[in-house]
Amino acid sequence: AFQYAHSGYVAYVCQVSVDSNKKLKVDKAWAAVDIGEQIVNSSESENLVQGGFVEGMSHLMAWEITIENGAVVQTNFNQYQPARMRQVAPGTIEVKFLRSDYTPTGLGEPSLPPAPPAIVNAIFAATGVRIRTLPLAKAGYTWA
Repeated sequence: AFQYAHSGYVAYVCQVSVDSNKKLKVDKAWAAVDIGEQIVNSSESENLVQGGFVEGMSHLMAWEITIENGAVVQTNFNQYQPARMRQVAPGTIEVKFLRSDYTPTGLGEPSLPPAPPAIVNAIFAATGVRIRTLPLAKAGYTWA
C-alpha cells in the first residue's frame, strides 16, 4: 500500500499470519519512505514510521468512535483499545529511507495511512478473503 501526503511518500509491504479463528499477527512489515533530501535524525525518523504503522494497526483492528444521541459512546481507552507492544515484536517493522532531491518534508502524517491497507492486502494474499470494512474486530478478528 502507498500514501503520498504532505509531500512525503510512504509504502508498506506486509507479511501476516491468520489462523482459522481469525487470529491475526503481523509477522513482518517493510517500509520504503521518501521525505526528501535531508533527514536530521534518522533514528527518530525510523521511530516515527514505526509508530505510524502501530497506530495504523490500532485503526485497523479496533479504533472506532460511535455516536449515539449526539454524544460519543466511548469515554475512555478501555473502550477504544490501541494496539499493544506485545502485538509488535522488535524488528517487525523495517524502514528504509530513499534520499531524493525533493525538499524535506514532515513524516508524522504520511506514515500512518498506508498501514491498514497493506495489512488487509496481506490478509487477502494469505486467505483469499477481501476486506472492505474496518475495524476488523467487528468481523471477528483479534490479535494473535
